[in-house]
Amino acid sequence: MSEPLLQMRGIRKVFPGVVALDDVDLTLRAGEVHALMGENGAGKSTLIKVLTGVYRADGGETSLAGAVINPGSTLEAEAAGISTVYQEVNLVGSLSIAENILLGRQPRRFGVIRWGETRRLAKRALARLGLELDVDAQLDSCSMAIQQMVAIARALDVKARVLILDEPTSSLDDQETAALFKIMRQLRDEGLAIVFVTHFLDQVYEISDRITVLRNGALVGEYETAELPRLELIGKMLGRKPEIVDHAAADGDDGGESAEELLAASGVGRKGSVRPLDLTIRKGEVVGLGGLLGSGRTETARMLFGIEPPDSGSLRIGGETRRLGNPRKAIASGLAFCSEDRKGEGIIPHLSVRENLILALQASRGPIRLLPRAEQEELCAHYIKALNIKTPDAETPISNLSGGNQQKALLARWLALQPKLIILDEPTRGIDVGAKAEIEKLVRSLREKGMAVLFISSELEEVVHTCDRVAVLRDRRKVGELTGSEITEQRIMQLVAHHE
Repeated sequence: MSEPLLQMRGIRKVFPGVVALDDVDLTLRAGEVHALMGENGAGKSTLIKVLTGVYRADGGETSLAGAVINPGSTLEAEAAGISTVYQEVNLVGSLSIAENILLGRQPRRFGVIRWGETRRLAKRALARLGLELDVDAQLDSCSMAIQQMVAIARALDVKARVLILDEPTSSLDDQETAALFKIMRQLRDEGLAIVFVTHFLDQVYEISDRITVLRNGALVGEYETAELPRLELIGKMLGRKPEIVDHAAADGDDGGESAEELLAASGVGRKGSVRPLDLTIRKGEVVGLGGLLGSGRTETARMLFGIEPPDSGSLRIGGETRRLGNPRKAIASGLAFCSEDRKGEGIIPHLSVRENLILALQASRGPIRLLPRAEQEELCAHYIKALNIKTPDAETPISNLSGGNQQKALLARWLALQPKLIILDEPTRGIDVGAKAEIEKLVRSLREKGMAVLFISSELEEVVHTCDRVAVLRDRRKVGELTGSEITEQRIMQLVAHHE
């Protein structure tokens, strides 16, 4: 093994009330692709932001080629030889490819940009990646894959020794990903150290040489990719030992095959988001979507609800073929959706509990048929009591409630519509243990009343104890389905780890 090019030792980063990183190490060697792995909240983004000068570390030391560095900005990090290509391409779409590659560094004479030299240097930067492009083309006119390549060309043009690729394949198809990996291998062979942040297991094992795993802001360990079985990697990311994670399956029969079919998706998919999959949900059934972060769980939910409508396959609801091109059509078909982003896509913080709760029902009636105030108050009183929403009164701003009570208010918003199927995306994220138990109890009561539930959770134990059936996803495709007593944490992890 070569000597370390970059070493981060004992890195600590604290935000008010949160220890984001606690004594974390990272070692990079020249000529390697190093995968940085971990679920939500593991600390990957914070570690990268410390390395690239976005954050100052509160403890620890970083050295590059034996010299201690402490970049205070991304410009200082770039000057040291550390470049980053983010998941969302951070370039200017209205400018040309050449302008983006040389932005801020265009050659000048007497203060005037030398356009001929700018084009020549841009072509040279692209040639290093084996690309021949029209450097005068506007970046917005290029595919996402080409934009990623332009971003990499720009990152390398500052004489980078360390290249950080943050979820670079999230918007690429298989062919585009293969082209990116070809370039990554070429750069690795040239001696570059590449940090590869991704949630796609197959890609980690295809391209990386070593893996560093973080969990809850702490270092789990550093491993040779070839020596770390997939199941062990998943166990380390989740904090579980695969051999002792069996749990009892959810209560109820083994799948409810005789129940009325409520939703049936056949070959439904969306390019760049979810590969075509089949999924059936029956009346009075809780179906889970299992898998790691980035497996396609949320993308599938948003697709079924029409937020990002499918571009392939067919969808039947109640036996009738439907095309859900937007959420309004989904709601009219009896579907409801609780987003995982409670603050960004759920609550309206400055409105009261009552105003938040009646929002979906009022929207379904249109802007003219206003819901009478007495009916609003009666509805709120019913759900505040039924769901045990802890609030001084219905006129309290919803932002004053705890996370768990905000979540219950959002559930009440959709239950007021009396939907046939409710999609719950991470309904227990960020709430306390007691509130989690209440939400799980509520889901079971909805099932008993005949409502269908599509349940998504990063907590495998929740999925096991709540669901009648579980569709397991990996790398944005369905890889298996478990029913009744088959549903254990171990079986879910095995399906996620299985490599065909």
